[in-house]
Amino acid sequence: MFESERENLVHTLMKKGIKAPQVLDAFYKVERHLFVPESMKFFAYKDNALPIGKGQTISQPYTVAYMTEKLDLQKGDRVLEIGTGSGFQAAILYAMGMKVYTIERQYDIFLQTQKLFERLQVRVMAIYGDGTIGWTEFAPYQGIIVTAGSPKVPDSLLRQLAVGGKMVIPVGTKSSQELHIITRLDEEHFELKKEPNFLFVPLIGREGWDNE
Repeated sequence: MFESERENLVHTLMKKGIKAPQVLDAFYKVERHLFVPESMKFFAYKDNALPIGKGQTISQPYTVAYMTEKLDLQKGDRVLEIGTGSGFQAAILYAMGMKVYTIERQYDIFLQTQKLFERLQVRVMAIYGDGTIGWTEFAPYQGIIVTAGSPKVPDSLLRQLAVGGKMVIPVGTKSSQELHIITRLDEEHFELKKEPNFLFVPLIGREGWDNE
């Protein structure tokens, strides 16, 4: 079902500059229509963000692909995702052969997505909690991907990034962010690159925005 739509989406991503074969292959394998509300299924393969309830969205496919490509992962790497949401990003990483750990702060969304992972046999480790403080038990991570906009880069997440690993996180105001691509060079030093013009829902938590 929706096979030609998935092919078209992959071609769209390629036209927009996504090159990594493992990322494009994952987008062909993972059925995005299973991660959106029933009423949104026929929009699932458009290159747009879609609402999933509780004020949350499933990110635009290009954004997911772009952030994933910037992580520059190798099969088997440990990846921490902050903001499970619909589960689509975690499923993409799992399809690429990563060991995925994901945190969701909205309990209803967490339960709903856990059931979806079980049904689709997406074998990732998921917990309900504050993503801004990370998940120390399985650190360090070769990749950390934050799918919500933060006022700053949480120190806890920096500490959990492996040497040589990369973190991608939108940083800025609640209405506009830059994507920070951070590489850990050694125990003390990090390299930072910035990409402008991103917009995500706010990252709520101890080291993010307050829950107003």
